[in-house]
Order: sequence, then structure tokens, then C-alpha cells
Amino acid sequence: MVQKVKLNNGVEMPMEGFGVFQIPDTQCEQVVLDAIETGYRLLDTASSYKNEEVVGSAVKKAISTGVVKREELFITTKAYIQQMGYEKTVQAFYESLNKVGLEYLDLYLIHMPLGDYYGAWRAMEDLYEAGKIRAIGVCNFDAARLMDLCYNAKIKPMVNQIERHPHYQRMEELSVMKELGIQVEGWAPFAEGLKGMFTEPVLQEIAEKHGKTVPQIILRWDIQQNVVIIPKSVHQNRMEENLTIWDFELDHEDMEKIAQLDKNVPSMLDCSKPSEIDRLYDYLNNPVLTSL
Repeated sequence: MVQKVKLNNGVEMPMEGFGVFQIPDTQCEQVVLDAIETGYRLLDTASSYKNEEVVGSAVKKAISTGVVKREELFITTKAYIQQMGYEKTVQAFYESLNKVGLEYLDLYLIHMPLGDYYGAWRAMEDLYEAGKIRAIGVCNFDAARLMDLCYNAKIKPMVNQIERHPHYQRMEELSVMKELGIQVEGWAPFAEGLKGMFTEPVLQEIAEKHGKTVPQIILRWDIQQNVVIIPKSVHQNRMEENLTIWDFELDHEDMEKIAQLDKNVPSMLDCSKPSEIDRLYDYLNNPVLTSL
């Protein structure tokens, strides 16, 4: 059974969820239904993924057929760069809420630390206080930007969703977030298999030791460091595999070996690079799905 973590406002969040980035529209509704039926209760989408309506349709079907109750689900979406600023973010929130077809969201996130995210945060604070969102947070904020936001915000973020996997472990940042009382949520826990993630000898050795797969070892590694995870798959057998991580534990030796895999550089997104900022802004004019 998927465990939950209590956020700094007392709201409970599942520690394992399901991401829908880059899932084609033709598949997405059925994939989300499969995920819910498999046991996922946290669903993660974003305005920039262009599939909020499809996710909402799947959620509506799952609720109407009695597979799940609304209060059992934890629905997350995000506002992208062009939606930053107080008025723009309020508008973006209601657009997303209407697309998913719900009366409230469980978690609403600033997708990138770019644009007028301070204005956006003030809007999210107001929406949160109005009861429209159960929790608010950010994505891809490094420790310095996150600390600065906390020092200036009326309400601290409850979640920071970041790229996090064995090749990019970010232990110092995790320590800062723990001090701030902000829950870490890791996107791309497998780094999409880049840089030989699935063939790392250390991970294969640990997987064999526990009678598990490399993806299961990676997910369990995150969980044991109190990191919420949102793996993605369009195959139901892999959805089931990714959920089967609650019946074993990695020992100290396992964790130490995995710690040695840290390359200390992102595999997917580096917001400190000017070229990456250009790419993210180019996406606004040419919205072909890439790593967001």
C-alpha cells in the first residue's frame, strides 16, 4: 500500500504517483484509467503538457464507475512561464480547473523559476486561502531561489518538484528543503534511461540481491530518502511493477553504493544555463514537447 507524507500544512500526499508528461492524447485517457485501476492516487499533469482535459475525463470516468472517490485522489497541475503574474496565474488556475473538470485541486505548482513568479505566488496564496487548492508549491527551484521565496512569501511552498535520480542526487538541496519544511517531489526518477541508468552495474547488483528490477530499486531509494516520486509508463504491467516497492527495504550498504553514482549534474534540465532558458522560452512559440 502506498504510504503518505504529511505536508507542512497538514495535508497528506501519496509518496508515489503517476506522471503523464509526453503521453499522446490518443493513449492518455486509457493510460490514466489504467493507472487509477492499478492503484495510483496521485496524478501529475501541467498546462504545458496539453492533456489536462484528457486526464480530467479519465478521472471523471473512474469516479462515475466507482473505481475511486474524488477525495481519494490527489490531482496536481502546474502554471507555465507565460502564465506567471498575479492576474495571469489566477486566470491560468481557473482554466486548468475547468479543463480537469474539478471543484478544487490538491496541488498547484509554479512550473519554472522564470517570469513573474512572485506575482504568481501571491495569486496562489490567495487561491489557497480561498480553499480552491489544498496545497501550493513550485518546480525546479534550486535551494537559493527556494530560500529567497520562503523569506518573502506569506505562505511557504509545501512542495518543490525537482529533477532527481541516482545520477543527480542533490543531497545538499534535500537538506535545505528539510530545514525549510518543504516536501521534495522527484520528477524523471529514471532520467528517461539516459546515461545508462538502467544498465548501471551497481543498480543491477542491488536489484538481483533483492529480487527486484532496477526501476524498483531506484524508486525505493527515493522513498527511503522521503522523496515523493511520479514514475510514468503507458504499460500496465510496468505501472504495477513501479508500485511494488513497499514490500522491501534497501540496507545501509545499498544506499552507500547508490550514493557513489552521483554525477552532480542534471541529465534533463539545467535552469542555470542561458541556452536552457532560451530553449524554455522558445517552447512558448514552438510548443513541441520536450523536457519541461
